[in-house]
Parts: sequence; structure tokens; C-alpha cells
Amino acid sequence: MDSMSGLLDGPRAQSAFLLRVVMTSPWALRVRDEAPLTVVVMTTGAVTITYDDGTRLQAAAGDIVILRGPDPYVFADTDRADITAVIHPDGVCRTENGATLPDHMSLGVRTWGNAQPGHHPDAEMLIGIYAVEGEVSARLLGAVDRATVIPGADNPLTAVLDAEMGREAPGQEAVLNRLLDLVLVTGLRSWFDRPDAPTPRWYAAQSDPVVGVALRLVHHNVAHPWTVTTLAAAAGMSRSAFSRRFTELVGTAPMTYVTQWRLTLAADLFADPARTLESVAHEIGYGSAFALSAAFTRHRGVSPREFRRHLRP
Repeated sequence: MDSMSGLLDGPRAQSAFLLRVVMTSPWALRVRDEAPLTVVVMTTGAVTITYDDGTRLQAAAGDIVILRGPDPYVFADTDRADITAVIHPDGVCRTENGATLPDHMSLGVRTWGNAQPGHHPDAEMLIGIYAVEGEVSARLLGAVDRATVIPGADNPLTAVLDAEMGREAPGQEAVLNRLLDLVLVTGLRSWFDRPDAPTPRWYAAQSDPVVGVALRLVHHNVAHPWTVTTLAAAAGMSRSAFSRRFTELVGTAPMTYVTQWRLTLAADLFADPARTLESVAHEIGYGSAFALSAAFTRHRGVSPREFRRHLRP
């Protein structure tokens, strides 16, 4: 598993909330839900995203927008629009003065907005809200701003997600979660692959013919007892030359990276209450629960038990 694939395995994949929003101009939505991660796929129209500090971005049909919480913002089609609704935590929607919104804004399966049935909306967007941001995804998403607009007109997955949003079928929630994850991952990949992108060093290093081999080995078999010597041999270099090249491209020494990756995975695995400390230790390459607990406490400043207690709602 590489760092991008890790996005598909965190607890977020089971907890995303998806909604099609259809709006008739003029409209504005103030979002105060504090969601750690929101993905917006624009299918019709254009919007302006405005933060309280004055930061503004624009997105049009075909674009993918990635928003990191918790800062509030306004989604609107015009600066002159009054606030149509305020989105609070847990998806609660009210008017600006706190009143309940009219029932007619619920427009069917996973669809909401002020557009009238039978009328073509001025703006339509597919919104996916992740209730939990896993440790692996946080590591990746930390490389993007709180709001990122990705040109996505050539992403065929958005059309598939669009088609699936209105369906009700067995397993549909799992299908939508996976599609949303794929839209997110492919969008981020295209964003990082731009020539002018401030790509994370560890991401760019995956394309290196030597260091990339070592990274893939670690990601695909994190439980293996890796050493600098075994990684260097697999990459076809001497131990010292490999260590220098890895540190230069990734930004950390090889075994420091292995430890950080193992403990990042452990933090995501701890979110599952069914997993024991012993089973997590075995899965990520620690010989015992005690060894994992000591490493995790040293790295994170809290014990696994305290970390798990903090995860509980």
C-alpha cells in the first residue's frame, strides 16, 4: 500500500455523507459544519468560495474542490445573494436566523436545494463530507491548502459518481464511498503531478528508480523486519549511498521513515475498537504490544490507550 492508496483504507471510507445540491440563482450557503474533509464535484454552473478572512476561490463545472476544516466559509453564485441556508455540524441545516428550512428543499434520494422540480438548476454539485480524517490521509492532505480547486473536467469518475448518486440499490453506500474516495485520490494525484505543484518530497520520491522501489516495498509489506541494509540491497545500491539518496529525496532517514509510516498506520488502526494492541503490533511489524506502545508513546506523546480514548465521541 502506498500513501495514496492509504486514503482508501482509513475509517473515512465507511463514514462519508453524500448529497447532490441543486440551486437556482441567487443563492448562498454558509458552511459551519467543521467537517475535517469535504469534496465538492461541480457538475453545473459556477461558485465562489469565500472565507471569513477574505480568501476567495472560484470553481466551475468539471472542477473538484477539496476543503479542509474547520474554518467556516460561504458557497455562493453571486456576492449579492442572501444566505439561503447555514450548514451546522452533523448536517443540520437552518436559515440564517436559526429557523427550520422548508421541507420542499428535500428533493428526493440524496438531493437537496432550492431548485424547483422539472427546472434546470443554475448550479449543481455533488458533495461528500468525511466525518473522520484518518492519520494517513491527514499526512497526504497536509500538503494542500484548506481549499484547493482542481480542474477535473477529464476525470471520468465524476460522471460515474453523478450517475450513482440517485440510485438506491443493495450496497449503494459502499459503492458511493469508494467512488468518492477514488475521485479524491485521482484529483489529488493530478494536482500533485502539475509541473508547478508544491509536491511533498515523499510523494515525488516515489517516482525515483531507486528510492521509489524502497518506498513501495515498505508500503506493501510494512510488517517485514526492514533494515537499511535490506532496503539498499532491494534497491540495488550500497548501504551508505542508498541512505544518502533516500534522506535527500524523502527528507528523513530510511528507518525514521519506516517508523513514522508504521505509527501512522497504527493510529488509523486504533480507530477500530475491535483491534487489540497486540494485533495492531503484529500487523505493522512490532514484536509485541509493549514494543508498539513504547514507540507510539515516544512518537505521539500519548499512549495508545489515551489516543483511543480521545477518538471516542
